[in-house]
Amino acid sequence: MPWYSFTPVSIATGDPSDPNQYTLIGSIPPSCPSPNSNLCAIQASDNLGLPILTLPLLIEMANALENVTETSNVLLKP
Repeated sequence: MPWYSFTPVSIATGDPSDPNQYTLIGSIPPSCPSPNSNLCAIQASDNLGLPILTLPLLIEMANALENVTETSNVLLKP
């Protein structure tokens, strides 16, 4: 599955559940600096260059952010 970088106009108004706020970056996960507290990138199925945000992935993203812990499909950054 491809990786997508979370690229909102601003972190304050960013919406991780909006597929339009992601940029397709390819099959190699990006380098996300520490400390890990904000969404950096996700791994998801592709729909014309946008991620398919399934309910299990959205839950995984919420848990990663809440626990400040990366998962196999969710990377975090400062």
